[in-house]
Amino acid sequence: MTDTRWLTDHEQRAWRAYLDMHARLTVRMHRQLQADSGLSLSDFDVLVQLTDRPDGRARVGELAETLQWEKSRLSHHLGRMQRRGLVERQECSEDARGAFIVLTEHGRGTIEQAAPQHVNTVRDLVFDQLTPEQVDAMLEIGEQVLARIDATS
Repeated sequence: MTDTRWLTDHEQRAWRAYLDMHARLTVRMHRQLQADSGLSLSDFDVLVQLTDRPDGRARVGELAETLQWEKSRLSHHLGRMQRRGLVERQECSEDARGAFIVLTEHGRGTIEQAAPQHVNTVRDLVFDQLTPEQVDAMLEIGEQVLARIDATS
C-alpha cells in the first residue's frame, strides 16, 4: 500500500482557487452567452468545433471525442440544437450508421453574432488581469497538465 502524498497548504489553496475560478467562469460565460445570444455554453462549444472546420461539418463521434462528452449527451444536445435550426444532421454515404453534423447558416450567424461579446467577456475577466508572463505560465501549465492526462489515458 502506498502512502498518500497529501497536498501542502499552498497546493491545496492553489487547487481550490483553480476549481472555484473554473466554476465561476463557467457560470459567468453561460449567463453572458444566454443573455447576449440565447446560446448555452454547450451550444457555443459545439458551434466553435463546427466553425473551426473548413466545411462546417463533423461526424458525431469526432465531436463527442473532441468535446469530451458522452455520445448520448451529445446526441440529446444536438437534437435540441437541430430543433432550433443551429445545426442539421446529414447521412453519411460511406457509412450508413454514421451521420455528419452540419452548421446551418442560422447557426453560423448566431455564433458570429455571439463571439465578439464572448471574447470581450473572456478578455475582461481573464486576460486583462494578467501580465504576458502570466499568460505564458497559464499556457505552459495547461499544456503540461493536458500532456500528463494524455499520457495516462
